[in-house]
Amino acid sequence: MTTNSEIYLIGLAVLTFLIIVFLYIRKISNSGKLKLRIEDEPNSHESSEVDSNINNQPLFEYEDSKKEQPAPERVATRSIESPRATDSTALPASGNNQTNDVPDDSFLLTDTATTPSVEQSTSTTSEATNRLIKVKTPTLEVWIDRLGGDIVRTYLPKYPRTQNVSDDPLYLLVQDDRLDHYYVAQSGLIGPDGLDGKKERPLYQSEFFDYELSVGETQKVKLQLIVDGVKVDKVFTFNADDYLIYVDHIVENRTNESFDAGLFTQIKRDRRQPPDQEQSTLGMQAFVGAAITTPEERYQKISFDDVDEGSLNVTTQGGWVAFLQHYFVTAWIANPNELTRYSARRLNDGKYAFGFTGPLFSVAPGEGKTWSTQFYAGPKDQNRMAEISPNLNLTVDYGFLFFIAEPLFWLLDWLYGLCGNWGLAIVLLTLIVKLALYPLSAAGYKSMANMRRVAPQMKRIQERYANDREKLQREMMALYKKEGANPLGGCLPMLLPMPIFLALYWVLLEAVELRHAPFILWIEDLAVMDPYFVLPILMAGSMYFMQTLNPQIGDPMQIKMMKAMPLVFGLIMLWFPAGLVLYWLGNNLLSIAQQWYVIRQTENARAVSKS
Repeated sequence: MTTNSEIYLIGLAVLTFLIIVFLYIRKISNSGKLKLRIEDEPNSHESSEVDSNINNQPLFEYEDSKKEQPAPERVATRSIESPRATDSTALPASGNNQTNDVPDDSFLLTDTATTPSVEQSTSTTSEATNRLIKVKTPTLEVWIDRLGGDIVRTYLPKYPRTQNVSDDPLYLLVQDDRLDHYYVAQSGLIGPDGLDGKKERPLYQSEFFDYELSVGETQKVKLQLIVDGVKVDKVFTFNADDYLIYVDHIVENRTNESFDAGLFTQIKRDRRQPPDQEQSTLGMQAFVGAAITTPEERYQKISFDDVDEGSLNVTTQGGWVAFLQHYFVTAWIANPNELTRYSARRLNDGKYAFGFTGPLFSVAPGEGKTWSTQFYAGPKDQNRMAEISPNLNLTVDYGFLFFIAEPLFWLLDWLYGLCGNWGLAIVLLTLIVKLALYPLSAAGYKSMANMRRVAPQMKRIQERYANDREKLQREMMALYKKEGANPLGGCLPMLLPMPIFLALYWVLLEAVELRHAPFILWIEDLAVMDPYFVLPILMAGSMYFMQTLNPQIGDPMQIKMMKAMPLVFGLIMLWFPAGLVLYWLGNNLLSIAQQWYVIRQTENARAVSKS
């Protein structure tokens, strides 16, 4: 017959098993998955190399930010014929050679894709050495390379890399040899007349090279060129208080022939882990990879290994392509009214390209056409991303318990609005969850109180029928029925908080609001482990005290194993986020108070019934 001590041990074993399974599932989910259709693949691994003889000059200078910078350079707007950056003084993309890995014409949604030859010209020295345009807003610092109009670097001033170090902002996009990291956002026009589908990218002109926005301001950054009578403007629109950038390609056809082209966007990246990637529980990393949305899969992750196994080519209406890392995301958002072809490719230089192309359009002589898209670079703000595009908020990946985690975060965020401290919000959340589960847990504690009351009788029966297991089982069952005790009831209070525990883990891992969120005293970041292990020790101590409220019945080995469980769980909790341990500690303390109250209430009721 199963004794109370065995039931308690089983409950703890189940709890341990659930945690292990959860961590395994989390590890598997981080590896990414690719269940999308693999369609006809248009030379997805092909890329063309350009021998531009570029030196290894760094693209960005890391000088003291407080050093006085020269005044913004102004360049007169002028028309140029097919400007190309082939001059040896041009700044490098990465490494010694520059590669044009934009999708070829076959990626466009058309049956007439061709790649005509194109006349190339050489840019002047002044054009090559003044390529970067800096845009500074309260939320973003962005560098745009006039070569192709790519976004080659982004800083997030409101999110320092190190807590409490405001002058060390986190960066997402980066293109610099000294960091050994390549991560850029590219867009342009490809097709029969497209400027970007050639061996080299177009070199745009700009009147200003330095922009700074104040709160509430909007600024358009215009890049211009004229190629063979076709005027092309690439316009970036920044809102000072937003992480979303509007990107427009505006074509004015001044020739006597049609201009045929289509839009491409892509995030080009190496597979290096972000330098600022924070390690999560038990050495696991948050997912680093791409994601798209389709009608079949609202949120589909794509890892680097997935792309190594086969390039992706799938067509859908609108949507987005994003690249994810811990707490932050970059994403190209497609026109929701157009068919869009998504691709994921491994390039010849070892980098990866995740992006989309649109339909091929023909601009008649004397007419114009605007291709519009959006680019997001910033934190995983669920509310803002939900406004930008359907399902983009799913990049905040709460795992298989999302249906618990999403309302849990909503409640946690609401509590934070009341108290202004995320740690206190977790404590209040624990109290609310405990009150919500009170009727169920009270039934379990009542059962444990009954088991505690009949413990002396159980011990006598065990001693009397120690050598007759069948007789022992019958007598124990008769005792339970007579006294109204349920040996399984004690497992319920232990298992009820588990789904909340697991869901809260994902909230702490994914919710950027909790990044660098302090609590009190030594707890300066609830999203990482307790630096002094105070909370895990207190949690283990509370777990041990809970054991003293239950009868210690069973053989000596069982009792020793039960007494070891608080130590085992304490060791596991050492590497869990402090906010998660805080929740479990709070739950234990409330459980102790509730269990003590139920025991006293049950004993008093029993005494009254006997009198």
